Amino acid sequence: MAKKIPIGVQLYSVREDCKKDLPGTLKAIAKMGYVAVEFAGYYGYSAADLRKLLDENKLKCCGTHTGLDTLADDKLQATIEFNKTIGNRYLIVPWIPEELRKTKADWQKIAQRFNELAAKVRPHHMSVGYHNHHVEFSPLEGEMPWDTFFSTAKPEVIMQVDTGNCMHGNGDPVPFVSKYPGRAITVHLKEYSKTNDKALIGEGDVKWAEFFTLCETVGKTRWYIVEQESYAYPPLECIDRCLQVLRKMGK
Repeated sequence: MAKKIPIGVQLYSVREDCKKDLPGTLKAIAKMGYVAVEFAGYYGYSAADLRKLLDENKLKCCGTHTGLDTLADDKLQATIEFNKTIGNRYLIVPWIPEELRKTKADWQKIAQRFNELAAKVRPHHMSVGYHNHHVEFSPLEGEMPWDTFFSTAKPEVIMQVDTGNCMHGNGDPVPFVSKYPGRAITVHLKEYSKTNDKALIGEGDVKWAEFFTLCETVGKTRWYIVEQESYAYPPLECIDRCLQVLRKMGK
């Protein structure tokens, strides 16, 4: 029987709670049954203090959303050291500024930069990756930027598929997991619904069973990461409900 993929949560889902009380929020997340968190900002805490909070709650760090600027040559070593301290191996860039991605050639140039970064962080047992929004699925010069990027990027560059964002861009996340095998190392589980903009996991249009099957076979996925950005309930309750649904799905 295949080993279950552990489930973490992207802290952007509960960013206001984190701003008010990060220690209390991490404690609540651990109590729900999540085993890891992915950071999108550090709320003024040092790496050492974050590691202490994670350890106190028996939580792992399953990634950081790391701005491209923090991976610049003059900042890369500090970023590596910070992530070493919090126990993170996955440096995921969540956004590429518009001025850097206006043409197909721009996307290829960015992908080459990721190849360089992958080589630089590999000795530290780390990986870099890219997380989609919706623009990557609007054709540009005859090709989806997602394909332009990942056909140029080397296999060790992580493809962090965000299911909801992909579908928001009229894309289908499922085929990409098999098209780029072994690269969906961490994925964002986010619902999408044409009729309910506050849908939680299991309440919308994502083909979860098919997606999970691919992640657990060809995708080589190591982390499922819940992200919820719209709220029918308080944010902490939303991510709790998402986790319970995933448990009912056998995850």
